[in-house]
Amino acid sequence: MCKHILNVQVSIRAPCCKEWYDCVECHAEKQTHKLIKTMEMAFLCKKCRKAFYKDMEKYEESDEFCPYCDNHYVIEAKTPQAVVGFEGEDARIDARMLKDERIKPQNNHTVFTMDPDEEAALLDF
Repeated sequence: MCKHILNVQVSIRAPCCKEWYDCVECHAEKQTHKLIKTMEMAFLCKKCRKAFYKDMEKYEESDEFCPYCDNHYVIEAKTPQAVVGFEGEDARIDARMLKDERIKPQNNHTVFTMDPDEEAALLDF
């Protein structure tokens, strides 16, 4: 599975090392040599798992589909995007992770603070 292109439809056989890769970056990560360019390419469809050859000199618009299952493999690549977020449960079910931004009343009364009436009552003793 390719981590560079998320919607890869075919694997390409590298002519230099005869191994299957999903993209050029995957080949560069695993091999020390450069990818050799060729006009005849071998593809492996990810939908039907069948291999086929294409001559790039005679490449036409109809060649953008797998000859076995008609899977359209020449599509716009979706690359991973960095997303900042948090994981949690559905907020409609469990809202404990949401911050309550309503203004709370200022109640500074603690165990150690007394009302003026209570303080006067203690001083009268």
